[in-house]
Amino acid sequence: MARPSENAMKNGKIPDKLVYKMDEVSRIAQLDPKTIDGWEKEFPFIHAGQTAQGVKVFRQKDLQIIIRLKELLVHHKLTLAGAKRRIEEEFGMVGAEAVHPDKLKKVLYQVREELLEISQSLEKKSKIY
Repeated sequence: MARPSENAMKNGKIPDKLVYKMDEVSRIAQLDPKTIDGWEKEFPFIHAGQTAQGVKVFRQKDLQIIIRLKELLVHHKLTLAGAKRRIEEEFGMVGAEAVHPDKLKKVLYQVREELLEISQSLEKKSKIY
């Protein structure tokens, strides 16, 4: 007997759950887990979490994005950049959500350095007076 999630996948429906394990996402989206891992690194709007046991899990929104990405890349033959823009438009991801974490870290580091310089400058001035 087929499991409920397998029946739902055959019918084209996503099982209604809060989180999905990597193997479920792979099976539902019909993608290799390595492909999903690569997309997670490439697209900052895919946010996998981890359980206390270290198992990677995805939200339903992430699963929907992964399925849509596959459609855009495979069936519509869009580039990664084109698919990224389309996903950001369709899922309403503008502003901070679309900023890559590495870029955000770099900007925060620069702001921190500037604040330290200002602080040191103010300390020097207060010692003079």
